[in-house]
Amino acid sequence: MKIGVLTLQGDFDEHITVLEKIGVNPVKVRLPEHIHELDGLIIPGGESTTIGKLAQEYGLIQPIRQFGQEKAIWGTCAGAILLSRDANRSQPLLELMDITVERNAFGRQSASFEIHLDIPALEEVDPKNRPYPAIFIRAPLIKSVEDNVEILARLPDGSIVAARQGRLLASAFHPELTDDDRFHRYFLKLAGSQSE
Repeated sequence: MKIGVLTLQGDFDEHITVLEKIGVNPVKVRLPEHIHELDGLIIPGGESTTIGKLAQEYGLIQPIRQFGQEKAIWGTCAGAILLSRDANRSQPLLELMDITVERNAFGRQSASFEIHLDIPALEEVDPKNRPYPAIFIRAPLIKSVEDNVEILARLPDGSIVAARQGRLLASAFHPELTDDDRFHRYFLKLAGSQSE
């Protein structure tokens, strides 16, 4: 399986490390031709406006949109913002997932936190159903979803922090910063599926 990681800006190295640990040889994606023949693409955390502007400069927005019509894409933190239809501000978006996000919903980096979340979907890759250690750093929130979007995780107050739409996956937190590889393995399963 060939999984790409968008390496324009952000914490792409951490995703690459996790993928290598679980036996995937990741492809660094910087140009449109790097997307060909991938089974899935990860858009990492970072600064969503910067990643979006660089993606525009390198001619990646439309190729990634087309890729996302048939193949798996996972956006973490800033990547989730880029996948959304609406971020309530003017910035480049892929507009692939029927979600609305709120940027920096928890404030500055000093307000970062970790919380263990119940994510039943991860039972698909680990039937033990252990709580997942979710790390939030200047994280967005998924403010609303359309009916075709499955909510995967919520905070105790009900706020949505992970969602799936077909083979598209959005997480407000940073699975690449934990020692828990279940979210990456879940994405690999989505990328390898032939139907929803």
